[in-house]
Amino acid sequence: MEVQKSGLSLFLGLFLLLLSLVPLSVAKFVVEKNSLRVTSPEGLKGTYDSAIGNFGIPQYGGSMSGTVVFPKENQKGCREFSDAGISFQSKSGALPTFVLLDRGDCFFALKVWNAQKAGASAVLVADNVEERLITMDTPEEDGSTAKYIENITIPSALIEKSFGEKLKKEFSSGEMVSVSLDWREAVPHPDDRVEYELWTNSNDECGVKCNMLMEFLKDFKGAAQLLEKGGYSQFTPHYITWYCPQAFILSKQCKSQCINQGRYCAPDPEQDFSSGYDGKDVVIENLRQLCVFKVANETQKPWIWWDYVTDFQIRCPMKEKKYNKDCANDVIKSLGLDASKIEKCMGDPNADTENPVLKEEQDAQVGKGSRGDVTILPTLVVNNRQYRGKLVRGAVLKAICSGFEETTEPAICLSSDLETNECLDNNGGCWQDKAANLTACKDTFRGRVCECPLVDGVQFKGDGYTTCAASGSARCKINNGGCWHETRDGHTFSACTDHGNANCSCPPGFKGDGVKSCEDIDECKEKKACQCPECSCKNTWGSYECSCSGDLLYIRDHDTCISKVSGGRSAWTAVWVILIGLAMAAGGAYLVYKYRIRSYMDSEIRAIMAQYMPLDSQAEGPNYAGGNRV
Repeated sequence: MEVQKSGLSLFLGLFLLLLSLVPLSVAKFVVEKNSLRVTSPEGLKGTYDSAIGNFGIPQYGGSMSGTVVFPKENQKGCREFSDAGISFQSKSGALPTFVLLDRGDCFFALKVWNAQKAGASAVLVADNVEERLITMDTPEEDGSTAKYIENITIPSALIEKSFGEKLKKEFSSGEMVSVSLDWREAVPHPDDRVEYELWTNSNDECGVKCNMLMEFLKDFKGAAQLLEKGGYSQFTPHYITWYCPQAFILSKQCKSQCINQGRYCAPDPEQDFSSGYDGKDVVIENLRQLCVFKVANETQKPWIWWDYVTDFQIRCPMKEKKYNKDCANDVIKSLGLDASKIEKCMGDPNADTENPVLKEEQDAQVGKGSRGDVTILPTLVVNNRQYRGKLVRGAVLKAICSGFEETTEPAICLSSDLETNECLDNNGGCWQDKAANLTACKDTFRGRVCECPLVDGVQFKGDGYTTCAASGSARCKINNGGCWHETRDGHTFSACTDHGNANCSCPPGFKGDGVKSCEDIDECKEKKACQCPECSCKNTWGSYECSCSGDLLYIRDHDTCISKVSGGRSAWTAVWVILIGLAMAAGGAYLVYKYRIRSYMDSEIRAIMAQYMPLDSQAEGPNYAGGNRV
């Protein structure tokens, strides 16, 4: 009976393992590629596809040039090259060495590791069958492979068999093959914000990959939070789950590895169904971490997720039997999160219904657009492209930084440990104004660009390489618009005008090109002013002084002299004429007023008297008899 039970457990365990691989038969896989360009020999020049290896450190956002060599011995790279006395170390001043190896007989990663130890800068693996390119992945973890996988630092790529044959043909002819690997377009870079997601797991007992993931979370936390707080990135965590086949929902294995009646499952952490933690414990904690992110995101602080997962890893490890709800709630409380909202988000794991949070995760596993299905943990996706390479802070940060549009990268992407500032060497070959400390060179993650600057609201225009000139109404604020200007004895003159005109012209009183020089015009000597007979001219810087002889006054607008006295008498005459005119007008107005008042009073008196006695002007009517008639 024990043999039967053991056989059944083994069968169910294998079935669940196969279940986790079911999506592979119908999955959508997208091979992430980089461009490989052959620069010589002439007959092989061109661009070829190559599949980025999922280990080592691809140079995201950059490129690498080198010469390709094909070893005469150990052509598959499954043994150490030092055994055959082979070294790929580049000599001083020489291009880096790219080693071409054949596929087969050993793991991809082991080939790359052996080439790296022999001094190779990159590895190209030629496929041994005609097929579509695949991704070279790491082997299953064990003690022997883990030792070298984590130490691989050079990039690698798989090339098609036909292309590999062409390279070998050139080698046999004695030709030197020069190539360039380019990762600059491996990640889309449309704008000033990068969207990236990490498919992770809370299980800390799954071997080498889990250890690497946990170390990465701790190391990358600071950079991730800096990017998120600055609005430079939008991060989303994800968790993979599988479902249990309907026929096995009531089995012991499904009940221990799944929640919500077999809808959401995870492998047993220790691969032992009889002891330790179960897969459902991992699913529940994964669900809790998803809800931590959702609640933190609602408070406009999504970066708290990084604090929770790293604190939970430190405070609640499986090895210390603290991987449970109580420990998780202590971490939640210490971070100031609302535990009740998180519990509500998680729902009931025993309910025979869909969990909306985990259902959304299962739907998200399916590839969309340029991103393939997610079936491997951990998986990093940057701007909807799956990251390939070692999951370490520097390499991942390079991939994220390559997702920014040029000149929009945050400062963290331009640090010296990630890229070289090309503007420091000869100003990158761009325009510069040393006097004003202005330059058109802009350092970006992909390399420098020559782009005329914007300074204090003033846009410089030009090709960025040889010319950049201030433009716009405020251009004179910046280095005087590139025009001539000079100050003497407290007087300043400039050839720049704020009229939107980018040209420089000397101000009145000066002549010259307006850019390098403006010379004073001697108006007296050149007889351009102060030329009246009574005038006496004296030249000044930028102007002139003109005086008149005797009691005369110089009128600059008319370039003439007039008498001060006559001007005074005329002025007083005009004043008296005005005063007399005003007095006469006032007297006339008074007379008119008196006349109108008198006429008005006369008419009023006549009207009153007409009520009591006839007036001479009134004719006596025929019925008048000195009284009333009946």
